[in-house]
Amino acid sequence: MALPHKGMVHRSTVTGTRGMVASAHPLATLAGTRMLLAGGNAFDAAVATAAALNVVEPFMSGIAGVGFALIYDAEKKERRLLDYTGRTPMGARPDLFTDPASKERGILSCLVPGACAGWLELLERHGRLTAEAVFAPAIELAEGGFGLSVASDFFFRGAADRLSERGREIVFGETGPFPGKRLVQPELAETFRRVVSGGRETFYRGSLAQEMVGFVQDNGGLLTADDMAAYDIEWRDPLSTTYRDYEIFAPSPPGAGFQILETLNLIENDNVGEMAFQSPEHLHLLIEAIKLANADRLQYVAADQPPIEGLLSKGYAAKRRGLIGEKAAEGMGEWYPAQDIDGGVRPGVEADWLTECTTHFDAVDGDGNAVAITQSLGSAFGSGLVMGNTGMFLNNFMNWSELEPRSANLVGPGRKIDMCLSPCQVWKDDKLFSVMGTPGSHGIMQTTVQFMSNVLDFGMSMQAAIEAPRLRTEHQGRRVMMEGRFPQQVRAKLEGRGHQIDLLPDWSASVGGAQGILVDSESGVMMGGADPRRDGYVIGI
Repeated sequence: MALPHKGMVHRSTVTGTRGMVASAHPLATLAGTRMLLAGGNAFDAAVATAAALNVVEPFMSGIAGVGFALIYDAEKKERRLLDYTGRTPMGARPDLFTDPASKERGILSCLVPGACAGWLELLERHGRLTAEAVFAPAIELAEGGFGLSVASDFFFRGAADRLSERGREIVFGETGPFPGKRLVQPELAETFRRVVSGGRETFYRGSLAQEMVGFVQDNGGLLTADDMAAYDIEWRDPLSTTYRDYEIFAPSPPGAGFQILETLNLIENDNVGEMAFQSPEHLHLLIEAIKLANADRLQYVAADQPPIEGLLSKGYAAKRRGLIGEKAAEGMGEWYPAQDIDGGVRPGVEADWLTECTTHFDAVDGDGNAVAITQSLGSAFGSGLVMGNTGMFLNNFMNWSELEPRSANLVGPGRKIDMCLSPCQVWKDDKLFSVMGTPGSHGIMQTTVQFMSNVLDFGMSMQAAIEAPRLRTEHQGRRVMMEGRFPQQVRAKLEGRGHQIDLLPDWSASVGGAQGILVDSESGVMMGGADPRRDGYVIGI
């Protein structure tokens, strides 16, 4: 079976037969690859990559953050979703956030950290190597330091005003960031050693938990020892839909992956692959389908019993598809609107069904095990706060809950919230075909559809699919953000349909930083892609 291989690329397509790792930073990809070379499997590689990303991308994700892992265990022939997102503290209430900025940064903005439990669960249940071996590359990078890349320097400088004094001391030091600077994080290295030695008990009930809770409580936050002690990961079945000859898997609520699946259902019968690639007709269809599926996410993703079966039914998609006209419709935006939009896109009504700063990485091994992980601290450096002397930045995912009273995603105690993180798997003929995903907040569900369709509909290699220009409908109304590489004549025709174009740079991190791996089930060959919009890098062995 020939894997998709079409499309223009700036980077060569990477291949492998014994295993492959793709992540947002070359040193993290190398950390995961070291596990494969040492006899570890995809799960060992994924956790080593996750921990190393905490060091080299401290603004994107970390052990005090959250995430989803969509895994395939080849021996058990089992697909599962590991949810290591956190809950809101039991003391969380809307009236505590009288200053909306306090939900986005600072001591009130965190969920219970879930990443530590998630990483260790993957190792204990599925890994081959010891925690000491798997965390070793991250500890080396934190203790010995690494050189800042140009992209990292860009993110560091852009987040400067978010950081606490202690955060600035760690990140900027005396000289400030600059490309090539060696960043050393000895406190984080020591925290990793404590986790290796004491495991989850140390992090959630022991000495590390006491230090974290003490810091939060001393600074007026909500996180308590009971919140930490009560935390646990959740294993669930992922959601799925069919798309032509493929079966697509994505996180279940409160993960927002169903928006990806619903969007695919909406465009499935339009013969997208027969359209001219990124023609006005193609892009208009994508934009309008994205608006419709996004409206349903806003209404239902955080509801107590979201009507997922109805949302993902082909009949429902056919009804919603009928709402797409020749002209652009008003969209709801990515957050629940405080006021209704007259004449705009609406979520479907339940009666019809009676008849996501983040990082993504993938690992596949020669035995067929596969892991796709999207994890995050929320915004750049999360809350901006470093917890005492632990070297850990605290997440700010409270910001992904809402203060609009009508929203199902309203701030509340002990809640799982709308979670934009959406790693995906693609299967064909009951065999793994691909793992893929991207960061990008609520834009994750929009941009994933685009590069996934580039592979499935247009036969592009993963690298070409990722590099192709992308767009995002972030705001209410008819506004669309588009990378500058979309031809001017295409943009003009979209404007003629009523779309209001906001032009992004040619290569913009606003539309994500994707990674993905394709697998030939017959030959065992893997072909990977990584995003040049950030520091993406893939290695195959």
